[in-house]
Parts: sequence; C-alpha cells; structure tokens
Amino acid sequence: MKLPKYALPKDLQIISTDDNQVVAAIQDWHQNDSYNLYMSESRGLFFMLMLEDVVSSGGPEDNVMIDLYEVAGIKGVFLSNKLVENQVKTYITYNKGRDWRLLQAPATDLQGNKVYCEQPYCSLHLHLHVSENPYASGNIVSKDSAPGVIIASGVVGPELINNNVSIFITSDAGNTWKEVLFENCKLSSLILTFICDAPHPTPHPLRLSFDEGGNWDKYSFTSSPLYVDGVLGEPGEDILIMTIFGHFSHRAEWQLVKIDFRSIFQRRCGSEDYVTWQLHNQGEVCIMGMKRFFQKLRANVQCVKAGDQFISQMSDSCLCTEADFECDYGFERQVDGSCAPAFWFVPSATSPDCTTGDTFLNTTGYRKALSNKCTGASLAKYSPRQEKCPSQAPKGLQLFTSEGTLVATLGSNVTFLVFLEEGLGSMTSVTVDFGDGTAISYVNISSIDDGVKHIYSKVGIYQVSATASNNLGSDRVILYLHVSCKCCRAVQEFLSLKKSNL
Repeated sequence: MKLPKYALPKDLQIISTDDNQVVAAIQDWHQNDSYNLYMSESRGLFFMLMLEDVVSSGGPEDNVMIDLYEVAGIKGVFLSNKLVENQVKTYITYNKGRDWRLLQAPATDLQGNKVYCEQPYCSLHLHLHVSENPYASGNIVSKDSAPGVIIASGVVGPELINNNVSIFITSDAGNTWKEVLFENCKLSSLILTFICDAPHPTPHPLRLSFDEGGNWDKYSFTSSPLYVDGVLGEPGEDILIMTIFGHFSHRAEWQLVKIDFRSIFQRRCGSEDYVTWQLHNQGEVCIMGMKRFFQKLRANVQCVKAGDQFISQMSDSCLCTEADFECDYGFERQVDGSCAPAFWFVPSATSPDCTTGDTFLNTTGYRKALSNKCTGASLAKYSPRQEKCPSQAPKGLQLFTSEGTLVATLGSNVTFLVFLEEGLGSMTSVTVDFGDGTAISYVNISSIDDGVKHIYSKVGIYQVSATASNNLGSDRVILYLHVSCKCCRAVQEFLSLKKSNL
C-alpha cells in the first residue's frame, strides 16, 4: 500500500472493496478515538485521503466500529460522523467521498414549529453505530427496495449528543429530513416499521407507517409492557413476517411473538402504485456521472410487493466536469478546487516499469472514481496522458530492514528493502553490499520488490549499503546493522563462573 508520506499508521481497518476499489480506515500515530478514511485506485495500491477524523468506537469482541454508513441501493452516497474541534458532526457525500457537507436540519420540528438555525451551528446529526445485537439493525436503516428512504435516530443542533434523541426520515437520499418521532428506539429490519427496545418496558413497542413516517400506528401484542431484546426477520427483504423476543422483567424468561403483516394488505402492488424519483444533490442531478431515476412506492399506498417484482432503475450519462474527478496520489486539492502536487510528492518520478525510450501514462493530478460513468471531451482533459519515459539519474534511494529495526539475531534471515524515488527503469542496476564481504547485484530494482534476504554467520556491527546506477549517474545509501547472539552472554557468564570456581 502506498499512503501519503505524512501518514504514520498504527492501525488499519478495511471498510469496503466494492467496485474494485478499497476503502480503508487508518488510525494515525496521534489519533485515539478517530480514524482517517483513504480510498484506492483500481489496483488497491495508491491511497488518497477521503475524510479525516472519522469517529470510531469499540464494538463487540474488541472490534473497531467506524462511523461510516453506505446508503443501500445508491452508489456513491455515504454518511459519516467526523470530529470537528471535539464535536461530533454528521456529513454526507454524493460522489464517494470527494465532497462532503453537513446534513440540512429539518424545516420544522415534530409539532410543526419552524426550526430556526443555520449551519454549521445547527444541523442534523445522526447516530451511525451498528448494533451490537445481531437481531437489531441499529440506529440507521436503508433498503434497496425503498430507494432514497433512510430512517435514523439523531438530534438537531451544533453536534451529535445522546440526549433528546428523535427519529428522522428522508425520502430523497439525505437532501431533506423530517422529524417523525421523539423517541430513542432501535430500528427494525423492515423499512416501514420499527421496534422500540428502550431501557424501560413499553406498552406499544411496535410502530407502523404507510406514508414514509408522516403518520404512525402503535401496536401492542402482550397484556403487559415488554422489554424488547431483538427482532428475528424471515429470509428475504420483502417477507412480511417477523419474530420479536423480549421479557416482562429482568428476571423473567424470554417471550417470543410472531407477527404476520400480510393480513393488513388487501392487494399486490401494481405499476400504478409506483412513482419515478430522481436522485439529486441539492438540485444537482448528475451524481457520479449519471442522471439516475428510480421506481419506488407512492406514499400512503397500502399494498404488498410481490417477491419477484423488480424496482427498475434508469440512468443517463452526463458530460464530465472537474467535479467528477478526485485528486490523484501525491496531489492535494487547492482553494480554487484544482489539484496540485503535495509538498512531499515529486511528479517527475516515473513508474518502476518505465524504460527509457518507451512511453507511460503520466497523471494530470486527477483520477476518476471507478463507479463514475461521465463521458465527453472533458474526460481527456483530466485523464492520464501518454508520455515518453524520461531519462533520469537515480535519486532518493532508501534502504530498510523489513522489521524496521537495526538489530538482528545471529543465524536469522534478515530482509532488506530497497526503494528508489527517481531514475527507475530497466537500465538502472542495484547492488546491495551486506558488509560481511558478500554483495549481490540486480539488473532491475523492480525484481526485488519483496526484498533481499541474507544470513549473517558472525556477531558484529555491519555497514550495509545499496547503490543504484545507470548511464546518467548513481545514488548510494548506508545503514548499520547490529547482529547479536541471544545465548552468547549466557555462555560467557557460565565460562567465567566455572573458571572462578576452579
């Protein structure tokens, strides 16, 4: 993995490998409760920063939980909680992390009163934690069968807190939100229902809505208030059967209640029950290089979707603009939106496979997300360009041990890693001198990507060097390796003690 040179990771979590692209959460040396998100190109080799200071927490079995949520059925749309001056705030992206913005607060509260607030001091912030209970969905739910609909628990204000939590819903993939319930409940596996598993027993733990949260019906199914522990859903997203399990008191046995929703539906859904909805980002309809349309159920329609019914999607490609491209490896976005080389990056450095006289694809500083489908003349403006391989003298040679230390044990395999920033090519040779009278040469540095192994037969301090050279010049680097023997000191002490006894 090639990370920006300022990254000093102490932990790494793989978040996603969708679309042949790796999203990794990396904790830097100074971070304790947050991670930085990085995204790779198609090979999963070069990573660029996607979002800084994403909130993290400890999960079950010591797993690390990252506050990143991908909206089901809509590629490129993510929600994430980020630390900003010790405050947790929720951000959304519609282009797979290139641009992020705060969630817009609802226009009114649950009572219909206007909410007067301005970003960033007053916006919507959501709990994105995945439930530790395998039988509950947690604090946020979206489904492929209900495109654009997201239900989540959260608060309106300057930051995310655990007090005065409400349930919010959006029908347009996060552009606008409305408060639908002032209760801190975990959401169930069905998009039109949720189950309250509050820390106290509730007489009406089941809520059901047919108009995307505008109105809710309360249901009870036991004679006494119930603590809800979890929900077991039948296989399949559209099977309207669930089993709720809970208990009447902390010392009582579990109670299981099976609920069949099919009796409340009088008919199957038809084409007239669906409406066409277009994905957008605050009015911008070109998302990830496409105009996308979805068929979803109308609000207030009370019908059951057949198991084989397909919710169709349509898309039209958009002309490429600068907004469809993220900064390539080694480049950073400037105030004017352009991508310029970072302070640590040398644009003239070519790929290891570049040979003098051949050509290579040289970056313009931009790269298009793999799932972005934009087309047009502007695509060539930002795409890599075919250029001739330059002739360069070796520069920036580096030599390390694979363990990252300068100490080795006698008789063990020591692996040396060699890197060269400039002057790479088939004409550049590399010689590694192990300092014990042994040296080995390679015609091409790319042939030793896995390192060079060597075993020392005597203890001591060795001067190890690597030299890279071609017809334009050379570069040399040195390190000192201390080879010791674990048992040597014990043997010497034993011999000394034996001599004194004699």
